[in-house]
Amino acid sequence: MPFGSFKDVLKDAQQKGYAVGQFNINNLEFTQAIVEVANEEGAPVILGASEGAIKYMGMEYTAALAQVAARMSRVPVLLHLDHGGSFDMVMKCLRNGFTSIMIDGSHHPYEENVAVTKKVVEACHAIGVHVEGELGRIGGVEDDLSVDAREAALVKPEEAVEFVQLTGIDALAPAIGSAHGHYVGKPELAFDRLKEVRSLVEVPLVLHGGTGIPDEDITKAISLGVSKINVNTENQSAFTDTIRAIFDKNKEVYDPRKYLGPGREAIKEAVRAKIRLFGSAGRY
Repeated sequence: MPFGSFKDVLKDAQQKGYAVGQFNINNLEFTQAIVEVANEEGAPVILGASEGAIKYMGMEYTAALAQVAARMSRVPVLLHLDHGGSFDMVMKCLRNGFTSIMIDGSHHPYEENVAVTKKVVEACHAIGVHVEGELGRIGGVEDDLSVDAREAALVKPEEAVEFVQLTGIDALAPAIGSAHGHYVGKPELAFDRLKEVRSLVEVPLVLHGGTGIPDEDITKAISLGVSKINVNTENQSAFTDTIRAIFDKNKEVYDPRKYLGPGREAIKEAVRAKIRLFGSAGRY
């Protein structure tokens, strides 16, 4: 089928109380694994492509992989720029058929974040593409974005209202204490901030840094209004750990199919667990 609609998919999740998974793609095996298990589970799925992944795979390959996956799928598949850092990158993604854009102006002062995000929204909405914005700062590391978790600033609920109104974004990623990469210790999410933001804005809310957050906290976040959850590190670890174990067991393995195939299966099971946890299984 054609690519799904970011706004429609998230609105359905928001109205029915589940979350759509954004799973980042890094190569062919990641793309295949995510879309295959989404179809097996009957779940909508968002393929996230970071600037680092796009640079690694190439823009044309990234878009083509996602387009083929969507065409072969019976459930909605979307291609989403993850943490777009510049207007130029956004334009390149639009020219290559991305269905939605996450513009990350959170490392700028608030006023500049508003200006950058609004500019992207105006360009994207002109051609029917939806936009996710970020407010506050997410800790950890996401490709070229590096933020000391101790300095990560939580979202200010009153700013969230103004930010959504001024920019016209279709989804908001509020910083509530999650982080990219692996957590050191148990993450402490600011559920009070999340609850307040949810009560003040109407757009769907997004939780970044889904790897390593306890299941009960994921469930609570969804109950408080999160409609999209991003996962990447957990899938990367499952893929790499599986391949590493194969090489540790037999150093004579050289055929990529002998280790990439099992790595792909490991990603599938990691994604399957998240889809079921998010409550998105069986929606399509």
